[in-house]
Amino acid sequence: MEQHTKILDCTIRDGGLVNNWDFSVEFVQDLYNGLSEAGVEYMEIGYKNSPKLLKATEPNPWRFLDDNFLKEIIPVKKFTKLSALVDIGRVDPNDILPREHSVLDMIRVACYIREVDKGLELVQMFHDLGYETSLNIMALSSVPEQQLIKAFELVKESPVDVVYIVDSFGSLDPIDIEHQVKKFKAMVPNKQLGIHTHNNMQLAFANTLTAIRNGVTFLDSSVYGMGRAAGNCNTELLVSYIQKSSYEIKPVLGVIEKHMLEMRQKWEWGYIIPYMISGVLNEHPRVAMAYRDSTDRDKFVDFYDKVTSPEVSVSVATATK
Repeated sequence: MEQHTKILDCTIRDGGLVNNWDFSVEFVQDLYNGLSEAGVEYMEIGYKNSPKLLKATEPNPWRFLDDNFLKEIIPVKKFTKLSALVDIGRVDPNDILPREHSVLDMIRVACYIREVDKGLELVQMFHDLGYETSLNIMALSSVPEQQLIKAFELVKESPVDVVYIVDSFGSLDPIDIEHQVKKFKAMVPNKQLGIHTHNNMQLAFANTLTAIRNGVTFLDSSVYGMGRAAGNCNTELLVSYIQKSSYEIKPVLGVIEKHMLEMRQKWEWGYIIPYMISGVLNEHPRVAMAYRDSTDRDKFVDFYDKVTSPEVSVSVATATK
């Protein structure tokens, strides 16, 4: 079963949520080369959102990927395919070239359950332009069953290649993952499934392994776990664990050694108590992230009291809608 899996490394895209995509060109190139040597199948090189629609004042090449820029950065494609993520309402269709004119191979669409119809319109467009596609439905842990069933009737009929189970809040455990995978398989038997985990409760790797054992083929991860808040399943763990002769751990270790030890001194991600608390409470980590940016960052009891008091719970719930 593991022979059919594919790793999609999203260090630049999800890790960019940690450092506002402040990655050097050298790092991105070294990461791409390292992942190619390691045999990792995909690398998500950022977002393909439109700066106009987000009213962005500063150019941010990894948050607003430009095809000409990408051709300069990666003049020669190696083993690893490239993907980009788009959000509903943040992508300008005019910015998307046909696949044969782009460095990108795959475009993934992230949406909440209420926007699945809009997400699938984008999927159709990218599919028609020749791209591999995925639909990543966020915040699954709080979606009512009935809503899921209705959405998946649309998904089943769409040309989307991969449908992702996304543990946005890092609040799911292996039993939840197994349940979700079985549910997804029953609802979209004609699609490949993917898994995207966060490490709030130190279960990202275990949840990914559970997904593999239940037939999920696309595995999101990031090098050194670098992703929003508690981070993701670690690419180096998957490369060393999955029995695939094409995988080689040393190039990934080289990237960590050369770049990421220093990055970890500068930016914070990974298993940290406020992120653990937000995972346990099945809440979006934005409140915990703001707390880590404050002078009270290490007052864990205070943070716990704040997020479990009724009035805060209400404001957190409203913020995640």
